[in-house]
Amino acid sequence: MPDTEILFWRTTKGAEVDFAIETGRRLLPIQVKASARLGPADVRHVHTFLDEYSDLAQCGLVLYDGAETFWLTNRVLAAPWWRVV
Repeated sequence: MPDTEILFWRTTKGAEVDFAIETGRRLLPIQVKASARLGPADVRHVHTFLDEYSDLAQCGLVLYDGAETFWLTNRVLAAPWWRVV
């Protein structure tokens, strides 16, 4: 089983993702929001990450303070943070 690393990612232009989980040659960008409401603008940096690493990352995750799990965009799944602890 490959080693797993938890990383922080930021570009020189200031785009950042809270966590990037790396396992082998796969990446999962995760953004954390302390809000019960989300919009596509909340995950624009996740999309920047996905565009940059399209060969290693196919989708992203945003953890938030709401109650529903749903696809916020076609590449980013929104899930309540308390469902993953």
